[in-house]
Amino acid sequence: MAEKRDYYEVLGVERGASDAEIKKAYKAKAWEFHPDRNPDDKSAEEAFKDASEAYGVLSDPQKRQLYDQYGHEGPRGAGFQGFTGVEDIFSHFGDLFGDMFGRGFGGGFRTPRGSDLRVAVELTFQEAVKGAQKEIRLRRRVRCDACGGSGAKPGTAEETCSTCGGRGQVIHSQGFFMIGTTCPSCRGQGRVIRHKCADCRGEGLVLKEEKLQVNIPAGVDDGQTLRLSGKGEPAHRGGPAGNLYVELQVQPDPRFKRDGADLLTEVELSYPMAALGAAVKVPTIDGETEIEVEAGTQPGTVIVLRGQGVPRVGRHGRGDLLVRCNVAVPKSLSDRQKELLRELADIDGREVSEERGFFGRRKRR
Repeated sequence: MAEKRDYYEVLGVERGASDAEIKKAYKAKAWEFHPDRNPDDKSAEEAFKDASEAYGVLSDPQKRQLYDQYGHEGPRGAGFQGFTGVEDIFSHFGDLFGDMFGRGFGGGFRTPRGSDLRVAVELTFQEAVKGAQKEIRLRRRVRCDACGGSGAKPGTAEETCSTCGGRGQVIHSQGFFMIGTTCPSCRGQGRVIRHKCADCRGEGLVLKEEKLQVNIPAGVDDGQTLRLSGKGEPAHRGGPAGNLYVELQVQPDPRFKRDGADLLTEVELSYPMAALGAAVKVPTIDGETEIEVEAGTQPGTVIVLRGQGVPRVGRHGRGDLLVRCNVAVPKSLSDRQKELLRELADIDGREVSEERGFFGRRKRR
């Protein structure tokens, strides 16, 4: 398999290019390599697909950030799997192509794509870092069983529009120019329904509650969105389906703070433990583990456990677990503890205070 080209190189832009520059570059590439302008040219079709995949990543801030950090595997781990073909590209960027070529260009733009849907999924911290399969419920319009999605009464069928002859456009002459406008009879569809289905009233879609299984990749973070291509609503009368966007809401874990693929946790040490060293247990995403704290550890010291952090989305390996050592100072001491600490202060030549009454203190060497 050939190695993928750099997305910025595909579009011919610098890595720091603005959104407007990326969009302009893609329009130029799409116009140059569009299949309708290059019939039966496989190399042009592949160039069109490459440019569309590059634009699909670089036009999305989240996918672009993942790509800049992790290369081609980054967006893939966040749910971007590229496009299945030219029709998938047309359905995903339908509005953009309509602006570029007009609604009648290439035939595929007359049929609108189905509506996109959004749903929020709540994950525990552990589900986010380990990956999970979640069942979601959503109400969406699906193809009508009675008419098979055609919108026509069973036993009948759509008919070619007599106004535009099935082209979806009517042509008007203005002097030397011929101008095409959307057909008013079929609204650009090219076909009309004379006898509508009673169940869906000619829409071809009915509302239904459904369950879907969503695979959550390991390492996702709060606020990320997964795109499930073609899992939105079908379009009216046979057009391509929209997409389902799954917005991830990750519950915090009081034991950890997250920074990308790295985790931060804290461990509390007593003064003797910090001074003399000790073995202490710390939490990890795989369960507790024991670490060795060296003698003389200072407050704020960070111990790094390599590869004990969060899996990197779309890549091999994991981040690190950073363990910050806090030295706890007791608020109350027994008489014996006070005596020992004063002896230590005497050895160190340090002055300490001894409480006398409610207001008074006197220094003690």
